[in-house]
Amino acid sequence: MRKTMMLLCVTALAGSAGAAPNLKLNDQGYFAEPGLNVMSFSDYYPDGHQTGVTIIQHGVRVAANGDLRLEASPGQWSPMPATGERVVDERTQTVSRRLSFPDPAKDRTGFNPIVYPDLKLGYTVSVTPLEGDSFRIRVDLDTPLPAKYVGKVGFNLELFPGDLFGKSWLLDQQSGIFPRQANGPMTADAGGDQIAAPLGTGRTLVVAPDSDRQRLTIRSETGTLSLIDGRGNLNNAWFIVRGLVPVGATKGAIEWVVTPNVVRGWTYSPVLQVSQLGYTSHQPKQLVIEQDPADTGADSAHLYRLTPGGREEVKTGTPAAWGRFLRYGYRTWDFSDVTAPGMYVITYRDKTSQPFKIGDDVYDRNAWQPTLEYFLPVQMCHMLVRENYRIWHGLDHLDDALMAPVNLNHFDGYAQGPSTLTKYKPLEHVPGLDAGGWHDAGDYDLRVESQMGTTWLLAKMIEEFGLDYDATTIDETKKLVLIHQPDGKNDAVQQVEHGLLSVMGGYRALGRLYRGIQDATLQQYTLLGDAANSTDNIVGKPVPGLGNYFQSVPIRSDDRLVFTEDNPNREIEVAGQLATVARVMRSRDAKLAAETLAAARNVAGKAIDRATSVEAKAFALSELYLTTGDHSYMDRLIAMKPDIVAQIDKAGWAIASVIDKVPDAGFKRDVRAAVAAYQAQLATSARTDSPYGVPYKPDIWGAGWTIQEFGVKQWMLHKGWPDLVPVANFVNALNFVLGVHPGENNASFASGVGAHSATTAYGVNRADWSYIPGGVISGTALIRPDLPELKVWPYFWQQTEYVLGGGETNYMFLVLAVNQLYKGKHH
Repeated sequence: MRKTMMLLCVTALAGSAGAAPNLKLNDQGYFAEPGLNVMSFSDYYPDGHQTGVTIIQHGVRVAANGDLRLEASPGQWSPMPATGERVVDERTQTVSRRLSFPDPAKDRTGFNPIVYPDLKLGYTVSVTPLEGDSFRIRVDLDTPLPAKYVGKVGFNLELFPGDLFGKSWLLDQQSGIFPRQANGPMTADAGGDQIAAPLGTGRTLVVAPDSDRQRLTIRSETGTLSLIDGRGNLNNAWFIVRGLVPVGATKGAIEWVVTPNVVRGWTYSPVLQVSQLGYTSHQPKQLVIEQDPADTGADSAHLYRLTPGGREEVKTGTPAAWGRFLRYGYRTWDFSDVTAPGMYVITYRDKTSQPFKIGDDVYDRNAWQPTLEYFLPVQMCHMLVRENYRIWHGLDHLDDALMAPVNLNHFDGYAQGPSTLTKYKPLEHVPGLDAGGWHDAGDYDLRVESQMGTTWLLAKMIEEFGLDYDATTIDETKKLVLIHQPDGKNDAVQQVEHGLLSVMGGYRALGRLYRGIQDATLQQYTLLGDAANSTDNIVGKPVPGLGNYFQSVPIRSDDRLVFTEDNPNREIEVAGQLATVARVMRSRDAKLAAETLAAARNVAGKAIDRATSVEAKAFALSELYLTTGDHSYMDRLIAMKPDIVAQIDKAGWAIASVIDKVPDAGFKRDVRAAVAAYQAQLATSARTDSPYGVPYKPDIWGAGWTIQEFGVKQWMLHKGWPDLVPVANFVNALNFVLGVHPGENNASFASGVGAHSATTAYGVNRADWSYIPGGVISGTALIRPDLPELKVWPYFWQQTEYVLGGGETNYMFLVLAVNQLYKGKHH
C-alpha cells in the first residue's frame, strides 16, 4: 500500500519532468493551458473565497484564496491582508502581489469592521510555472515573524468542498474520504479556537486521485502540510491545505509545488441556455449556446415537441456565431416562429435542453406564484409560519427593539451617529416595533429600503396588473401564517399591510423612519435556523453569557437594536414609495391610507430640500403628485428638468408614470429626446455587451438582481414612451433570470421555478442545503477576470443569496409584465 501511494505521488509530480511549462501567461494576466488556469490575485473578495492563488481545472474552480492567514480556519470577520501592487512579469513568467497586515481600511472601521491583532507584517506571494503542468507558490516575508505569532501564521489554500464529497485524498502514508459533514475530534488551534483536528498531515497531498479531472498534487518544500476541514468551526468554510511559516524565515518562507492533472484534448462542453420555464406563444424565443472558444464549428440545432409517442421534430437550423464573451464562444438560434402550444426540448450535438413550455398559459401557474405563496410568507417577521405539517419558523422577535447605542459601527454595515435622533436613549426599549416586516433572506434584519421596496413593488403590481391571489391565511391578530390555507383575502394586499405594520410602526414610535432593525451580537447574526431561536421574545430580559458587542458596548438582553439615520436621499425615496402605497390602499383601508400619505408628505417635506439624488427626488415628486394632485409637486418636478435630462438613465423611469400629466410642452419635448438618446445607447450595449440582449458587465456579485431591477425600470420607461423603449429590454431581463445566462449551470435563479432551478440557496435555511420556493438568488457571479460561476453551494451570498426589497418582487413584476404584454396577443 505504501509503495502504491508513493508511486501515485511521484507519477503526478514527474509525469512531464524535463518538459517546458505548459502554463503560459495570457492576455488576461493569468496562466492558462487547455484544461487548466491558475490565477494569482486576479480577484479581490477574500470574504467570499475569491482571491489569492486560484485554480480552475477543466473549467471548474477547485481551489482559491491561496494566501497567508492568521488562523487555521478563518471566517468572514477574520483579519484579511491589505493588497498592494500586483506585478505581472512576462520575462520571468511570474505573477506576484504585495500584501500586508493589518488592513487599515477594515481594522475596526468600514462597512464590515474587523478587529486586527497587533501584528505588522509585509510579504509577497508569487506564482511561477514549472515543467509540464506544475507551478510554484512562494511567499517571501519582509521580516521574520515575531515570536508570539510563530505557529499562528500560515499559507492556506482552500479546496471547494461541494465537488469533493465522497472523493479520496492521500497525504504521505495517510488516506481518507472527504466527508459530507464536518466530523470531530475537535482540537484547539494556536489561537485557542476550537477547530476540527486535521484529517492528515504530511509533505505531499494528492486531492481526488480517483478523478482524472480533479486530481491535484501539492508538495511542500518548506514544512508540513495539514489537511483541515474548516467546517468544523464555520459552516460556510472549505477544506483547507495549510502550511505554517517557519521560525526565522523570510525569503522562501513558504514554497509549494502544485501539479493539477490535465486531461489532454479536453474542451468545454456546449451549454444550452433557454428559459427553464418557457415562453408565451408569440414571445421572442432564442437559444444561446455557450462553447469552448476553440470550438468554432457549428452543428444543427433541433427543436422537438414532446408528444405521447415521443419527440417530434418541428424545426432545425444552424446557430449563428455571436462571438466571444468572457472566456467562451457563443452562438444563437432564433425559434420565435414556433408558436404551437406544448412542451419542447432542443438538442445540439449530444446535449439536450431541459423541457420548457410554449403557450399563453405558461405564466398562469408555477411562475410568480411561488414567491407570493411561499417566499414572502416564510420571510414574515413577528409571525408563526406553518405549512401543513411543517413549521417554517416559530413566533419571533416579539421583544423588538432596543435603541442602538450612539457612535456604533455595527458589523453588518449599520452605523448609529452621535445622537439617536429621537426621544429614546441608547439601549432604551422602543415600543411598536414588534409587528410586520420580512426578514432579510440571508439573516434576520429589517432594513427600511428592503421593507419599503417590497411593500411598494407589491402595491405597484396591484395597481398595474390587478394582482389578486389568495393561497395563504395571514392573521395579524393571532400572529399566524398558514401557507396553502386561503382566507378569502388578497395575499398581495395582506403583504402590503404587513410591510406597513413595520415601517409605519417605526414612524409612529420614532417620529421618523428607522434605518433598520438588526441583531446586536454576532452570535445572533450568524444563526442558521429558526428565527424564533434568535431572541427570547421577552422585552429587556437579561440573558447571562450572551457577551458584548465587539466594540465593548454592553448588551444586557438579546433584543434586537433599532438604528436611525439622517439620510435625506433614502428618506425621499421612501416618501415616494409610501405615496404609491397610500394610493393603492385607499379602497382597502382608508384610514391606513390617509396615515400613510400623511407620513409620506411629512417625510418628503423634511428631506426634499436636502436630498441630492435626482432619481429619488423625481420619483417622490411624481408619486406624490399622482396620489394628491397637489400642483406644488408638479411645479418642483418641472423645475428639475435640467437634472432629469442629464440623468435620464437614472430618473427617466421615475417620471414615466406622470409624463402624460406634465403641463409643460418643453419639459416633455426635452425629456423625450433624452429618453431616445438613452435608448440608443442601451441598444448598443445590449447588442455588444453579451449575447443575452441586456446591458451586462459582470462583477464579483451575481447580476440577477441588478438585471431584474433594470427590467422593471425599463417596463416603466416603456409605459411612458412605448414608441421609444422596446419590450426586449424587460423581456430579455426575465429570460436571463430564468436560465438564459452565462456559465455551465443554466439554472433558473428563481428557486423551484422551471425544470432546473437553484434549489440549494443562501436563505435562512441554508444549513439544510435547502431552498424556499419563489426566492430569487443573486445568480451567476464572475471569478475575475473571465469565469462565470454558479456553484451548488448554500454559503455563497454573492451567488445564491436570496434578498428582500427587489430580488423577489422585481422577479414577480417582470413575469406579470411579460404575461400582460403577450398573453393572447399576436406580435
